Amino acid sequence: MSATHDQIPEAALAWHRQGRGAALATVIETWGSAPRQSGSQLAISGDGEMLGSVSGGCVEGAVVTEALDALADRKPRLLTFGVSDETAFAAGLACGGTIRILVEPVGEGDMALPEPLLAALTDARAASRAVALVTTPASWERRLLHPGEDPATDARFRSDRSGMEEDGRFIAIHNPPLRLIVIGAVHIAQPLLQIARTCGYAPTLIDPRAAFGSEARFPGETILDDWPDEALAALKPDARTAIVTLTHDPKLDDPAIRLALNSPAFYLGALGSKKTHAKRVERLAAAGFTPQQIARIHAPVGLDIGARTPAEIAVAILAQITETLRK
Repeated sequence: MSATHDQIPEAALAWHRQGRGAALATVIETWGSAPRQSGSQLAISGDGEMLGSVSGGCVEGAVVTEALDALADRKPRLLTFGVSDETAFAAGLACGGTIRILVEPVGEGDMALPEPLLAALTDARAASRAVALVTTPASWERRLLHPGEDPATDARFRSDRSGMEEDGRFIAIHNPPLRLIVIGAVHIAQPLLQIARTCGYAPTLIDPRAAFGSEARFPGETILDDWPDEALAALKPDARTAIVTLTHDPKLDDPAIRLALNSPAFYLGALGSKKTHAKRVERLAAAGFTPQQIARIHAPVGLDIGARTPAEIAVAILAQITETLRK
């Protein structure tokens, strides 16, 4: 259930196989206040349909024109746009940044992006396997790499950052989706799961109470009705996992929190007032958890933005998760 805007290679492959033609535009380098980071992509069909973004709308028009030309001559090209570039400035790239974009036609042509390579990339993404598409513009050599095959690529897998290497290779990282595990099918969980998916997370909801975690209340969501600690143990939280407990019922939240504190999850948040959290801290300390471990818990959960409604609280939670991940 990945958000549609994350399915850019998949869209390009589908358009190509439908006979419509497709090109992929990828940001490979940025300087200054560039609007999109390296690795951001835009898929363009032969009839001008677009999915994704390489500049937030600033230079997409010029990129589409170049992509259609690439489909015609079957040759990739490297484009550079900056505030001093008249085309980019006219298109609105007035943020002071500079971006370098790789545009590749999919399919036939010695220098084009081969369909089998793009298909292998989308297969790995569908299976949630980490994969990198490595391109050397000087020779237009391309290959897929997996963790453990190349030190530079492994470093980029860990940092989750695509970019150019000093040896002239562009490494496009395709890590599995970030995961959000939510304990408690309460009202806040409804907008939280929706917002998380929009931000690229693969969410899972855990609640052993059938009346709460029902398909009617959470249509289309992955819902586990096991006890929270058992469900978490089966999910095996890793360094790309955020965990949020929302029941503020110790019988449900505490087992999950205890397991989460012993996991490499990058974020752990718990709903409840300061008084509720103080009692939680006492229970965890009595169970043998150290002050350093307990300090990992974000509680009361979410950034303090004055949120009141369930949707606003969900925004505050996802904002705090984002802040923890990126900073």
